[in-house]
Amino acid sequence: MSRECMITGKKVMFGNNVSHAQNKTRRTFMPNIQDTSVYSELLKRKIKIRASAAGLRTLDHKGGIDQFLLKTAKTKLHPDLRSVKAEVEKAKEAA
Repeated sequence: MSRECMITGKKVMFGNNVSHAQNKTRRTFMPNIQDTSVYSELLKRKIKIRASAAGLRTLDHKGGIDQFLLKTAKTKLHPDLRSVKAEVEKAKEAA
């Protein structure tokens, strides 16, 4: 399972631990990825996503998963969310 946020695109980053003596050893910076589900009001069901804590705050800021998907370009979305965006758009037209 990849450690990538489906909302913000945050991934594992690499860098160095640097001691006081300036010795450098490689390390990884892991994003705070959570497996969660968010409720879509248009689809009337939960959608499973892997999102960072910052990604969940982004969803709150944008007004929920539906508004986030509707306002974000298809090319900028995670590949797994593109099909969900199509479902949301279809549900919005029907409503």
